[in-house]
Amino acid sequence: MTEPNPADPGSPSETDEEFTEAAMPETTPEEDAMGADAAETLAGDEDVVVDTADADIDGSGELSDAEQQLAERTADLQRVTAEYANYRKRTERDRVGIRESAKADVAVQLIPLRDDLALAEQHGDLTGPLKSVADKLDSLFSGLKIEAFGAEGDTFDPSLHEAVQDTSTGDEKVLGTVLRQGFRLGDRTLRTAMVIIADPQ
Repeated sequence: MTEPNPADPGSPSETDEEFTEAAMPETTPEEDAMGADAAETLAGDEDVVVDTADADIDGSGELSDAEQQLAERTADLQRVTAEYANYRKRTERDRVGIRESAKADVAVQLIPLRDDLALAEQHGDLTGPLKSVADKLDSLFSGLKIEAFGAEGDTFDPSLHEAVQDTSTGDEKVLGTVLRQGFRLGDRTLRTAMVIIADPQ
């Protein structure tokens, strides 16, 4: 017959009661009351967290901030749109100015040629191929909207006419003799006319 081993804890049926008692110690009534209070406190804390979250979501302060941010973004967009519109206007104005300046530079170089052709016409030498060149140059000036000014009888204007002689006797002065025509491009004077001032006829 086998003798029992003191180190053997025995069968589960013999040791269940001991292990159960060790794993689940009994509590006193005071400890039970403390546990109930702690549970109520924890439940109360959870309710506070939920209420706080609801207040953050539905609070009027958050909505006011959103409206303010929307107004600021709208104002920024309007300002950027206005600045871009002004930029386009300035760019277009500068482009027109550059184009007109380039046209004026070309015209200034061609005006002496126009003078020679006009002189040839006065002497009756503007014929054949030379007449064709003069016609093409006049067409070019017309296309560039370059106008000649300064004709006998026009009122004298010191901003447009360069007087080399004044034969007038009264206060009213007109162009008596035009020695050289003037040219202008829009409001820009490319060259003043050279004239002799006279009295009106």
